[in-house]
Amino acid sequence: MSDFTSNFWSIYVAAITIVGIVGCGLLLWLTSRKKVESTADNTTGHVWDEDLTEMNNPMPRWWMWLFVITLLFGAGYLAAYPGLGAYKGSLGWTQLGEYQAEVDKATAELQPLYARFSSMKTEELAADPAAIAIGERLFMNNCAQCHGSDARGSKGFPNLADGDWLHGGAPEQIHKTLVEGRVGVMPPMAAAVGSPEDVRNLAHYVLSLSGSPHDSLKASLGKSKFTACAACHGMDGKGNFALGAPNLTDDIWLHGWGEAAITAMINVGKTNEMPAQAGKLTDAQINVLTAYVWGLSRKSDATR
Repeated sequence: MSDFTSNFWSIYVAAITIVGIVGCGLLLWLTSRKKVESTADNTTGHVWDEDLTEMNNPMPRWWMWLFVITLLFGAGYLAAYPGLGAYKGSLGWTQLGEYQAEVDKATAELQPLYARFSSMKTEELAADPAAIAIGERLFMNNCAQCHGSDARGSKGFPNLADGDWLHGGAPEQIHKTLVEGRVGVMPPMAAAVGSPEDVRNLAHYVLSLSGSPHDSLKASLGKSKFTACAACHGMDGKGNFALGAPNLTDDIWLHGWGEAAITAMINVGKTNEMPAQAGKLTDAQINVLTAYVWGLSRKSDATR
């Protein structure tokens, strides 16, 4: 209800709720007072299917009280908990507060488990089966939605299981990414490059840096235009960890490869965001998750 810009809807919802409860109580009271005249044999005189006779027996008292208890419970619930428009309830209960209480309880219960990991370095955690098992569960719950359950990512989401890193793959760099998040910005560069033909030539030069299929003539014409990109990617195209600028020489394409994909990137640009996990995970959980992610790329290096 706090999202509404007017008090009208809050009052409207509260009024409908109260009228509904009062109406049910009034209907129950009226029906309990109504008496149906019966015949000498205690029937209402209504007969169906020739021999199905309606008796004039009163509603069982326990049934009547069950309705009354339900109405009283509803009124008490709405007094204690939010349900009447913007009224917050006398207990001050909120969904966010309930969630935070559950998180705090789980954190307290898991504290002894994480205590053993607090003094361990990333390399030690990555070699500890218990820590890696916990790290895997943390990854599945918090990271797999974007990077995939195998951590190999997809278009627009980096592969964490290889040795290619936008901001560096050292433990402290991965830890910083998890804590603070990252925002990667590739600004539109078409105006700095020149004509649409210049943009296409530059795209082929970028393709040539990684040995990808390209038009060599267009690549030679586009080489001089790469100076507009060198501030971030470097004159050699190997990128810059400090800026999160990708290495253009390794044939790994986060947003697709080919003339069309690179031309679109130059013309339109791209903004990617890795959300910060500091407010979502505890320091101990981030340390274990750092070791798990770092270990993924180490396994990849070991298999090469």
